[in-house]
Amino acid sequence: MDDWLNELYPHQAWADAEHWRAVGAVPAAREDQAIRRRLHHIHSVQHAFLWTVDRAQPFRMTTPEDFSSFDSLQAYAREFHDRIPSFLAGLTPARRAELVKISWFGHPPLRITVEAALTQAAMHSHYHRGQNATRLRELGGEPPTTDYILWLWKGRPQPAW
Repeated sequence: MDDWLNELYPHQAWADAEHWRAVGAVPAAREDQAIRRRLHHIHSVQHAFLWTVDRAQPFRMTTPEDFSSFDSLQAYAREFHDRIPSFLAGLTPARRAELVKISWFGHPPLRITVEAALTQAAMHSHYHRGQNATRLRELGGEPPTTDYILWLWKGRPQPAW
């Protein structure tokens, strides 16, 4: 299982970058409010999960309106991807097994392992990238294929933001 997170997160960074480039190439998609809200949601959830497992930095609740442009929202997305590799590199098996409280689940409260929280954070993005891919096609764009297996087939490429 040690290698699993080290597979998920490089894939997620690549898939997110592919997604951002495809959306960014279509002016109507760059300005589409549904896409913008989902992009913000994807990355605010990534930041929230990182804060949940690593309280070293404060969590800042944001809204899509906090970002004045497509590029500023993309910079927010990249902040997460810039931070997560060093956090993962320092995870010990004992730390992976520690329980954390998922604060947005109230009654009953949810406590899961750090590893489960990080798995959820990586997998959460897939669903919303799919929603945005559908909307991108409606706006005349061509969504990229960001499947994990395609990333493997391509030789695990680095993200090209």
